[in-house]
Amino acid sequence: MDLGRADGVVWRNRALLLFDRVAVPVAVCDVYGHVVLANPAMAAECGTAPGRLRGRDVLELFRPQEATQVERIAQALRLRHRSRYQVSVRWRAPGGNERFGELTADPVSDTVDETPALLVMLRVHAERAPSGPEPARFTPVEGRVLALLAGGATTAGAARELGLSKDGVTYHLRRLSARWNASTRTELVARAYALGVLKPGVWPPEARTAAE
Repeated sequence: MDLGRADGVVWRNRALLLFDRVAVPVAVCDVYGHVVLANPAMAAECGTAPGRLRGRDVLELFRPQEATQVERIAQALRLRHRSRYQVSVRWRAPGGNERFGELTADPVSDTVDETPALLVMLRVHAERAPSGPEPARFTPVEGRVLALLAGGATTAGAARELGLSKDGVTYHLRRLSARWNASTRTELVARAYALGVLKPGVWPPEARTAAE
């Protein structure tokens, strides 16, 4: 190993050691927001170990309070703008209390033309005790996917009914499975009924609306 490469390894190891010891919750994400590396402080906010956050969507872990913020940031990243981005978020702490704070994302890369990674830092602003069970979160499309699945539709059948690709339907199912910790489609449908997302005693299956 040449001297330059050896120095690079030494400094990388020092940076990782510092990363792990920083008290502020910090993560490195890819440009799509999936966690590549998280420090123990970030993992503690989610009640898990750093390695278990790898591959998770940071905006599933810390929910944006304004969807328009995320849309503006996504557009800026597609245009390779390199500003600092801030998103107001909320999440459930390991003890059950709801916390509010801010995610700050800084695009980082070795060159201007390289697709950047995101250095994400979390600041906690406030906390409140839970007032009751939180309603299940789902979009209208997710509700329709669940209803079709409960009625026995295949992925291909649901895709035709909704005007989506099979990959599009699979994408929605994966997000729902991760959100509700369901390992099979049968379990996913059961969770949907238990959470009140699908109306009981209705055939063909039907999802409730946000106003219900």
